[in-house]
Parts: sequence; structure tokens; C-alpha cells
Amino acid sequence: MNILLQAAAGGGAMGSSLIMMVAIIAVFYFFMIRPQQKKQKEVTKAREALKAGDKVVTAGGIHGRIKEVSDSWILVEVADGVRIKFEKTSVFASSSDAAQK
Repeated sequence: MNILLQAAAGGGAMGSSLIMMVAIIAVFYFFMIRPQQKKQKEVTKAREALKAGDKVVTAGGIHGRIKEVSDSWILVEVADGVRIKFEKTSVFASSSDAAQK
């Protein structure tokens, strides 16, 4: 009889450990993974909305104005007559958005 009680008590400890692990995973999901996914969707939406004439800042810190937009690249004018082609993924923020934040 004592052995059965000890086994049942051990199973309860295992159950509470399982609940604790599920709780930790839930905390990681709601405080780390989910907000990062939401932020990534916003960045993707902002990149899709870029159009000619918008001011942008690239990943390398280069400021300029968009002259042409393609599916995978953006042509940015950084000075009069100086144009550089960038991958769309390297444009992180427009100058007006960065100034407002």
C-alpha cells in the first residue's frame, strides 16, 4: 500500500513539472515569439508600400529617395544623379517613419 501511495505522489510531481514546462513555453511564445512575428509582418507590409519619391534609410545607413521600385530591388538616389540599386530587404525604414518614432 505504501508503494502505491509513493508512486501516486511521484506521478503528481511529474504532472506539476509538465504543467510548469507548458507554462514556460506559453510565456516564451506570448512575450517573445508572437511580438517578433507581428513586428516582421509590419516591416514586410511597410516594404510593400514603398513607392517612388519616398525617403528611405538602408541597412547600411544610407539615406536617399526612391526613384524606382521592382519586386526584389529598389533604385535609390543618394545625391543628384547618383543612384544605387538595393535589395528590398535591406531597406528598413523610411526617413519620415524614423523621425516620427
